[in-house]
Amino acid sequence: MSQCAAKIALISPKGPLYRHRGGIWRKSLRYQPLTLTTLAGLIPRELQIRVDLFDEGITDVPLDLEVDLVGLTVITGTARRAYELADHFRQRGVTVVLGGPHVTLIPEDAVPHADAVVVGYAEDTWPQLLRDFAEGQLRSRYDQAPTLDLADRPFPRRDLLPAERYLTNNVFEATRGCIHNCDFCVVPAAWGRKPFQKPVEQVVADIRQHDARKLIFVDLNLIADRAYARHLFAALVPLKLQWYGLATVLLADDEELLELAARSGCKGLLMGLESISPENLRASHKGFNSPEEYVRVVERLHQHGIALQGCFVFGLDHDEPDVFLKTAEFAVQARIDLPRFAIVTPFPNTSLYKRLEAEGRILTRNWELYDGQHVVFRPAKMSIQELQLGAEAAWKHAYSFPSIARRIRHSPAPWPVKLGTNLGYRFYAHNLSRFYNCDWIIGRARSRLRPASAEEQEAVSLSQ
Repeated sequence: MSQCAAKIALISPKGPLYRHRGGIWRKSLRYQPLTLTTLAGLIPRELQIRVDLFDEGITDVPLDLEVDLVGLTVITGTARRAYELADHFRQRGVTVVLGGPHVTLIPEDAVPHADAVVVGYAEDTWPQLLRDFAEGQLRSRYDQAPTLDLADRPFPRRDLLPAERYLTNNVFEATRGCIHNCDFCVVPAAWGRKPFQKPVEQVVADIRQHDARKLIFVDLNLIADRAYARHLFAALVPLKLQWYGLATVLLADDEELLELAARSGCKGLLMGLESISPENLRASHKGFNSPEEYVRVVERLHQHGIALQGCFVFGLDHDEPDVFLKTAEFAVQARIDLPRFAIVTPFPNTSLYKRLEAEGRILTRNWELYDGQHVVFRPAKMSIQELQLGAEAAWKHAYSFPSIARRIRHSPAPWPVKLGTNLGYRFYAHNLSRFYNCDWIIGRARSRLRPASAEEQEAVSLSQ
């Protein structure tokens, strides 16, 4: 089958919350996913493969696709949908490949739904898989190459997704991985703590060839390697960009690197603040965060013209029922430009998952609920109901009109940006109850043909 001119489809499935036709997120808060376009760029040219990309965040996946192979990238929250699509296409005789973070975390979960699974990063294994497929020698599993190197890779095929359907398609990646070991994080469980880096010159070349002026770096921790970060930021200075990315609070302690980030065009950063409880942070192996320093972090960033999207999680073992409004009010008083709140989620095979499973506290393995806003475990110091409703209350407090006004007047972001993003998150905050509830408890009880337990009845009240 060499020179096979096969046709394939690459799909990013979405759970019901994020599907375009009824999703909670508007276009103003959605950027083009990089995974599909990266995989498309890695297709060996000699195979003459025709490829179509489908992002369920913007479009439906045609169930009558006439293709030879379907590849789906899977995160835990979309696994159920991915398996539904995979089973459908396999029943039609289409070869199905599954990969992505969920498959890497728990490959045995995906195996029954696929002809082949890809575990780990796919820069080497995806091209090899396609060559094997062309020769009729597809293997059932492809594991990340131990010698993986991100250098000299093709640029992503951003042209294969409609730019007009996204806030931006100027999405780039310089590094992968993170050196830290936070126990609720997918990264150390799935890929370990070894960082991978693209040569800075090749990152710059990608930006130039795409003619990007405002862009997003999706790297999980852009400053994990200080020397690399300095090299990258220095190379960005002449481009006169505006960029947004992710980093840790440690950046605020490094005046030289922070100043260089600002000169390179950094206008906003997402940081995982996680909790205002030092006990929670130590227990989660994120002791380098200090809640008493968060205000200073915000001030240092603002002094350099950088806005902060600060992320908090609820449901850690030291959280009590008063944590929600305390955290939301703290975020407002600290002048965090865009606070975000999530319910801590024990993704499969993370350290947190293994501990909660050993303690008998995992309530469901319906992966569709593993989205950062459903309660899927038994909290330590509050009820399921308190955790679910408390997270919603935090969102509503932080994005009430008075809270927005208190925060954004101090933000260094341009008015159209800070007003638009805050109103977008306000819409999200006031629509949580439409999408997040505990109907799954009702379904589980009915499927077992028994009355719900007292704990489950408590959770059911959330949906009434």
